Amino acid sequence: MSWLSSISRTRAPWLLLALIAFLFEATALYFQYAMDLAPCIMCIYQRTAVLGVLAAGLLGAINPAQMWSRLLGFATWLVASIWGLLIAREHIMMQTTTDPFAFVCEFEPNFPSFMPLHEWIPSFFAATGDCGNIDWQFLGLSMPGWMQVIFAALAAAAIIVTIASLLFKPKNA
Repeated sequence: MSWLSSISRTRAPWLLLALIAFLFEATALYFQYAMDLAPCIMCIYQRTAVLGVLAAGLLGAINPAQMWSRLLGFATWLVASIWGLLIAREHIMMQTTTDPFAFVCEFEPNFPSFMPLHEWIPSFFAATGDCGNIDWQFLGLSMPGWMQVIFAALAAAAIIVTIASLLFKPKNA
């Protein structure tokens, strides 16, 4: 576990985390524009959570040798991953419920009034799809099903690396 503590103190793993999140965002845009799959409000929230993971990678890469930079990166990574996991789980429930009144799929994201991302960058944050539609599946999982797997993996990695970083000293320390 000390090797995990060591690598969290270097810039490359943090930048790799940011790159992975960036590739997920690029994939989301491919699905939206190349495959013509309209994102719903829950998709937009999951997209925002992935941006949080990207921010975590960049924050951790600022100065990974310093504890404050790592803690800020870990906290952002954990919050974004767990939030994304919860949103994906709720989205799956929206898609699989038989009660039409169980969930409401809003039309506009509920971003803070000081940061209306859906108005600033509508091509990225505007919700035009229906939360209950399953327009794409791969190996039996819908888009939120795959996002649940992805966010669970991101959250598990964040927990493991955070614990290793806090509890174990690096070999060269």
